[in-house]
Amino acid sequence: MEIHEGIVIRKLQPEEVELLKDFLYEAIFIPEGVSPPARDIVERPELRLYYEGFGNAPADHCLAAEIDGHVVGAVWTRIMNDYGHVDDETPSFAISLLPEYRRQGIGTRMMRGMLALLKEQGYRQASLAVQKANYAVRMYKNVGFEITNENDEEYIMVCRL
Repeated sequence: MEIHEGIVIRKLQPEEVELLKDFLYEAIFIPEGVSPPARDIVERPELRLYYEGFGNAPADHCLAAEIDGHVVGAVWTRIMNDYGHVDDETPSFAISLLPEYRRQGIGTRMMRGMLALLKEQGYRQASLAVQKANYAVRMYKNVGFEITNENDEEYIMVCRL
């Protein structure tokens, strides 16, 4: 557990797993001038795999950022056939913060904590997918992710552990 400027980075508790739906919604990149989707978008099958049954597989890990007893961010991994999937041994990342806590270094701290945890668990690499226009691309590069593939809209990035 790490405490810095009132922020605690800690493991998400089993009774808090339901929060992943909210953080998944917050993780959806919304370009400038585009209306956000309805909150029930997280019920789509391709998004439910990020949280359904979370905590039941070996690569299911989640760190939460907490301020004054409130979870304001989460980073979680699991091996799943998602947008950032590279193989069946590589955990994929999801991360988000409530809007008012973005661009303050909290996401970087959560990412570094999760990468250390995955390395400790014996994983060789981690992956993620990110929209090319998302400002978080720079943060992912800063914590060690490299672009390994891309399509029209997204980069697939991998971090060797």
